[in-house]
Amino acid sequence: MTPFLSACIVIAMSIMLVALLLSLVRVVIGPMAGDRIVAVDLFGVQAVAFIALLSLYVGQEVFLDAAIALALVAFFSTVAYARFLEHKATLHKKAKAPKQETAT
Repeated sequence: MTPFLSACIVIAMSIMLVALLLSLVRVVIGPMAGDRIVAVDLFGVQAVAFIALLSLYVGQEVFLDAAIALALVAFFSTVAYARFLEHKATLHKKAKAPKQETAT
């Protein structure tokens, strides 16, 4: 690997770390649940990109397998969390709805 490529990868990894920290902050203090879902998904994508850069930097292709596995887990966890919140909102609406009594 050339010194220029190595320096570029180190700079990109530094930028990715800052982006990871910022998205983690959004997960923790996000004002709404939707913001948190998007931030968790963004965090997963950024983590996959960071692992791919790390794989290039150290020259170990096995890290790419970990990145692919993390991408799958991040996608499914985002979908599951969104479905959970949707189900929770549906239950909340049903609880608030006025009950209609049937006339017999």
